[in-house]
Amino acid sequence: CFQTLKPCYSIIIAKNSLLTLLAIFGFAAASQAQLTLPQPSPKASITQTVGLTDITIEYSSPGVKGRKIWGDLVKMDKVWRAGANAPTKITFSKDVMIEDVKVTKGSYAILVTPASNGPWSIHINKDVNTLEDNYKAENNIVTIKAAITPIPHRERLTYFLADFDDNKTNIFLEWEKVRVGFTVLVDTKNQAEESIKATLGSQHRNYRNAARYYLDNKQYDEGLKNINQALKSDEWFSHWVKAQLQYGKGMKNEAIVSAQKAKTLGDKNPDNFFFKDDVEKALKEWKGKSSAVDK
Repeated sequence: CFQTLKPCYSIIIAKNSLLTLLAIFGFAAASQAQLTLPQPSPKASITQTVGLTDITIEYSSPGVKGRKIWGDLVKMDKVWRAGANAPTKITFSKDVMIEDVKVTKGSYAILVTPASNGPWSIHINKDVNTLEDNYKAENNIVTIKAAITPIPHRERLTYFLADFDDNKTNIFLEWEKVRVGFTVLVDTKNQAEESIKATLGSQHRNYRNAARYYLDNKQYDEGLKNINQALKSDEWFSHWVKAQLQYGKGMKNEAIVSAQKAKTLGDKNPDNFFFKDDVEKALKEWKGKSSAVDK
């Protein structure tokens, strides 16, 4: 390089070209990078199984942030998307009842009309893409008139399901210092019976499980019909379920016979006799009560 300038220039040019390429690639990579920051109204969702029905609510959760919400950010007496950004969506995995109206399984939009006076209106709308500007009242499947309840400060809008059992649930929206909600009824009893009828066949375990379901719901006659099918396998567990059904129906002497049969079979396979203590306790109690009745 010191003997002639030409090779030196070549090295310098090559080096500069490499630096230029690196700079270009670095700029391109930087331009493609995505800036990730917290959203003002982040996405949220909640799913709850009520009986045999899954209920899912998807929404965006804005914050109060020191603002006046009702009558300012959210206008009174005008329909509101009940969230932020995208429509608020509710999905039912099975048919439900709301305000004596059948709502078939599927997805719907939830909208709310806050009222200056009196109860608010909650709309379940069949157009899942409904917002304020394209809202059509004729697409409402049902509109619920709901009284508002004052609550301690809730910074972010939140949906939740409460007080649910196998037959119903309450769905609440809370934001700022207001709670509003509605009740959803599910048809668990008929759905469970349909499932039982569809899957029983000749499988004794399904019959036994069906009998246990009826036992839990105090439907003793239906339970006894199913457990008698399960007893064709003559296992201790089915005799134990039958004993409980009989006792629940008031057939104490028959219950003792079935429980004794369960104990006899269970004692032959003690490693699998996982309700041994319950069976022996029941026999002791039932025999005592039976003797008292006989006297």
